[in-house]
Amino acid sequence: MRIGLVIYGDLSYTSGGFLYDRKVVERLEAGGDEAVIISLPWRRYGQHLLDNFSPRLYRELVDRNLDLLVEDELNHPSLFLMNRWLKRRTKVPIVAIVHHLRWRERHPSVMKAFYRSVEHWYLRGLDGWVSVSKTTQQDVISLGGREGPSRVCRPGGNRWQNLPGTEEIRIRAESGGPLRLVFLGNAIPRKGLHTLIEAVMSLPEGCCTLNVIGHLDTLPDYVAGIHARLEENSWRDRVGFAGAISGEQVGEALRAADVLVVPSAYEGYGIVYLEGMAFGLPAIGGKDGAAREIIREGENGYLVDYGDAVTLASRIRNLSEDRALLGKMSAAARRHYDAQSTWENTTDCVRNFLYEISANAIIR
Repeated sequence: MRIGLVIYGDLSYTSGGFLYDRKVVERLEAGGDEAVIISLPWRRYGQHLLDNFSPRLYRELVDRNLDLLVEDELNHPSLFLMNRWLKRRTKVPIVAIVHHLRWRERHPSVMKAFYRSVEHWYLRGLDGWVSVSKTTQQDVISLGGREGPSRVCRPGGNRWQNLPGTEEIRIRAESGGPLRLVFLGNAIPRKGLHTLIEAVMSLPEGCCTLNVIGHLDTLPDYVAGIHARLEENSWRDRVGFAGAISGEQVGEALRAADVLVVPSAYEGYGIVYLEGMAFGLPAIGGKDGAAREIIREGENGYLVDYGDAVTLASRIRNLSEDRALLGKMSAAARRHYDAQSTWENTTDCVRNFLYEISANAIIR
């Protein structure tokens, strides 16, 4: 099939959602399908809404002669009206990959209601959707008001081949020294980096170090504020900012860490937690969203309320002072990873669903 994929930016972006989309494209092409990437520029939400009235975008989507159109749900503001106009012109089925819904993030009440309305109309115009978790699936059904054709295809975590074994994980946990924390995600408020910074600064000297991995240029003022806080409290030398690095370098950083901490406000799934567990890292994540589908409280990690730096600091200190507990949770994290699906299973799930949608459209 000739399958279009609408995204913002390009597939090289390092977030979990773009990794998912990239893996799907690789599977489609490996199966003999032609994947046509339709890239829209990153802009503010209000500017994205104007894409619905773009003759250029309309012509591009129509003239591609697609058999099926896949859209990353992140693009919903650009397409919630455009999709309806496309359906008047073509019979191409439209399927979304839903990583998480914007209205589930923390926003002022007025903006939250606005985002909810736009996403509602976007979801109502789809022929089907793929969700990355059961939590996201239920969010979509609740907001869209219907149980349309859908499939839950959880992300895989097997991005790396050379993973540490049980003995290496045990020795690392018992090695002593400052607890080595790693944050993996874009430096934006939703990911909770500011809360993590406040938590580590409240801990005694020698308790832990922190390595921050991810794009630092999305919100420069936010990152500048974090740097200022570190300078004020003489913590700058204990927090490293690796920025956006290659997949191989991410793997090396995870292997060298003890605990993964991403105390986000909401995750539609949280691939990063599973990837950390591949290296035997207990995960500390946010309570809201689908992180609970990966993190089992007190077994392979902890769940904390968004913005609760006090509880977060307590969890970090417990693991720093009790290396037997760290070892136990590290082993449990790796066992949990070993029991999960692979990217091969994930992308087969997506491709099979797309073919089902296409076949049903032909029958109709």
